[in-house]
Amino acid sequence: MPKKKIGKILAVDDNTDILFALKLLLKTEVELIDTLDDPNRLVSKLQEDEYDVILLDMNFTKDASSGQEGFYWLNKILEFDPAAIVIFITAYSDVNNAVKAIKDGASDFIIKPWQNEKLIATIMSGIKLRRSRIEINSLKQKQSSLNTIINQPFEDFLGVSPSMQKVFETIKKVAKTDASVLILGENGTGKELVARALHTESIRYNEIFVNVDLGAITETLFESELFGHIKGAFTDARNERIGRFELASGGTIFLDEIANISLPAQAKLLTVLERREIVRVGSNKPVPIDIRLISATNGNLPEMISSQAFREDLLYRLNTVEIHLPPLRERMDDIALLANHYLSKFAKKYNKRIRELSAPTIKHLQSYSWPGNVRELRHTIERAVILAESSVLQPSDFQLNYEKKAVDELELENYDLDHVEKTIIEKVLKKHGGNISLAAKELGLTRTSLYRRLEKHGL
Repeated sequence: MPKKKIGKILAVDDNTDILFALKLLLKTEVELIDTLDDPNRLVSKLQEDEYDVILLDMNFTKDASSGQEGFYWLNKILEFDPAAIVIFITAYSDVNNAVKAIKDGASDFIIKPWQNEKLIATIMSGIKLRRSRIEINSLKQKQSSLNTIINQPFEDFLGVSPSMQKVFETIKKVAKTDASVLILGENGTGKELVARALHTESIRYNEIFVNVDLGAITETLFESELFGHIKGAFTDARNERIGRFELASGGTIFLDEIANISLPAQAKLLTVLERREIVRVGSNKPVPIDIRLISATNGNLPEMISSQAFREDLLYRLNTVEIHLPPLRERMDDIALLANHYLSKFAKKYNKRIRELSAPTIKHLQSYSWPGNVRELRHTIERAVILAESSVLQPSDFQLNYEKKAVDELELENYDLDHVEKTIIEKVLKKHGGNISLAAKELGLTRTSLYRRLEKHGL
């Protein structure tokens, strides 16, 4: 069985005989050996490809003895890639300079004329060192992300209503598999909590959970954020960066607001999910990934597919299993449980001696439609705890905005549904000064859905 070749090497020397000898010796040992006889092309070469080891001559024709050119190009290489492995090629008389170069960031040196076995051993050690540095850097980024996640507050996922019991049963059945899950539900219903529950109960529970809010990522940064980039890939790419998919490898990635991404972005995402590999921006090297995919949206994906705003083949990749989260108005049995849970939580947080919610208060909370769902209930209880002066919360401690969605304030000319829809959209657009994103959010629509309705009504 032939020996497996590993590593990509770049040799830089103005002596073409040296370069030829290196290429002849190393072609049977490494995957790739590139050569340069002009160091001025070094940085552009590094922008084109990534090397495990760079063999660099200490002296070039402009400066044949001091080694200063070698130091200059060492600094240029390390400026471009601080993790680069640079091994100097030097004559006996330059050994002192070579030792100094190691203090400046070089990894090792080889004396000319070299012994073939020692040269190969030095290069192989350099390749291993390079890969260890890359792995350590990746682990540091993963740990940083893990620390951020660990430090985030995590709320219990609660519910006694039949609809929530159904959700819990589905989570229990699906969590132990690696099936892709699509979570559907209005804003504030707890889609991220479902995703975290799926991860916690999965075989990947000891690995990383990466949450990606696709609604907050601009089109221009989509690839860089999700797939990463190499240094110099674009103007502000000053350092190499791994993307969210690579960061999540081994664990779970949660793509929230999946309906918000454009068709071109959908195509790129579909390719990654089909091939199970990413390519960093500026690179042509595929990187395999091993992820459990969970997605979520409050959008109407079948409607978006019908209007060609969402790819049907991508939906098939996302929804091996669908979990529908009911809005809070359809699970009134859970309001007392949730309200008491948040009361206990915030009374402790703000050091308030509040024991309970009165029976009339529970009825008061249950009579409200909760357009903001569990998130709105949480904020409402928190505000009441902060402002309350007694040990028992009463209905008067809550200011619920019943008028928020009152239709009779719209001054309707008639009750034709198309007219009602048009009037509501006009009112919300006016309220937000024509801002599509804010209007869509208040209406509970995606930007794409709102644009379709604007076109429909000629607005």
